[in-house]
Amino acid sequence: MRRVDLFKEENIRSRTTGPNMTDSSLLNSELELQQQEELYQQLLLQTMGKLQTPTSDSKSIRPLPGMCVKTFTEPGKEKVFINICQSGSVPPPPELSREALVDLLQSEDPSGYRVPMSLGEPHIEMDNGSQSCTAYDVVINQDFFQKCQEDPLFQQFVILVSAEGLENKYQLELSRDWKVLKNRKFLGSLSEQNIRTKSRPIIQVLQPQEGSTASCKRPKFRLLVEPPTGDPENLIAEIELPGVRSSRSLLLDVGEDRLVLTARPSLFQLDIFHPFLVDQENAVAQFNTQTQVLTVTMPVVSS
Repeated sequence: MRRVDLFKEENIRSRTTGPNMTDSSLLNSELELQQQEELYQQLLLQTMGKLQTPTSDSKSIRPLPGMCVKTFTEPGKEKVFINICQSGSVPPPPELSREALVDLLQSEDPSGYRVPMSLGEPHIEMDNGSQSCTAYDVVINQDFFQKCQEDPLFQQFVILVSAEGLENKYQLELSRDWKVLKNRKFLGSLSEQNIRTKSRPIIQVLQPQEGSTASCKRPKFRLLVEPPTGDPENLIAEIELPGVRSSRSLLLDVGEDRLVLTARPSLFQLDIFHPFLVDQENAVAQFNTQTQVLTVTMPVVSS
């Protein structure tokens, strides 16, 4: 998670720079007070376990071994191993026959069929030649994994989907000349992973939901995709915060697929997973003091 601690604050009384335009400037007053408040909120969130422990939308699993796929990066030819693991906690993809899979692979947009999977962080391992290499753990549904073991076409399909998922998440380019290792089900050691207990939403605009905590309300919000058609470039969160007068009372953390917002003192709290992988380092937040709406713009890395 990345702390977004510099907000642009819009005020209707700012000088105008053109028709219907306002001049926005970074907050530069009471910086010391702001830093103290942010430190307080950070410690509070850590104490409450909001960021370090799985939320109600996720849980920790330990996957079972499956199969190990050897490939290389392009163009550097660095050795990469993909541990395709299995777990009953990962939801299965929609039912798909072999004939439907053939039609899907021959279609113009095979990405319309998605396989739920958890993509783990890279870890450095040693291969049989005592050379360092990179391994990734990919977890899919246990029943779907068995189906892939029984049919070579499904096996190649799930390897392709896993490779594309890693490429999108980690900005890789992997060779399609891969090899399934016969006598090895995984390389290195399998670590626990956090997975969603709720599936990613299919629609691109989310409606607000009612809060369930007594001390903090869940604010109304919506997620928008920009542009609305074609490949998404930005994911925009618009969060309504009535009663909040300044961004100094806000604490915002943006992760690659998660957003956590807290408004002091005990006004609002929002903790959501969003349907895209985003560039958290370049996320920008802007608070409008007139409308009391926080807008968070997050560049999309992968859908």
